[in-house]
Amino acid sequence: MSATYVQVTCAVDTREAADAIAHGVVDARLAACAQVVGPIASTFRWEGAIETAEEYLLLLKTTADAFPRLRDELVDRHPYDVPEILAMPVTDGDPSYLAWIGESVDRG
Repeated sequence: MSATYVQVTCAVDTREAADAIAHGVVDARLAACAQVVGPIASTFRWEGAIETAEEYLLLLKTTADAFPRLRDELVDRHPYDVPEILAMPVTDGDPSYLAWIGESVDRG
C-alpha cells in the first residue's frame, strides 16, 4: 500500500458484534477510531443466491502499516465465513487529524 493512512470498512450482523469489534481494535491500538453506522440494508450474492440482510458498518481509521494486523484481528473476531474487509487509501486530510491517527495506532 502506498498511502500512509487508510480507512477500513467491515460489515457485521449485529450491533453487539460491531461494538465489540470497535472497542477491541481501538483498545489493541490497531485503529485510532472505529465508527459504527447502522443498521444498513445489504444486498449481496452468497452461495448462488441473492440475499438481503440488516448489518452494521464499521469505519476504521488506521495506518497502512497497521492494516495487515488489523485485517488479521478482524478475521479472527468476525462472525462471517467471508467478512468484508476493505482498505481505502486516504489521499489527503487535516494534518492534525492524520497525525492523531499515526500517534494513536501501534507501530509494532
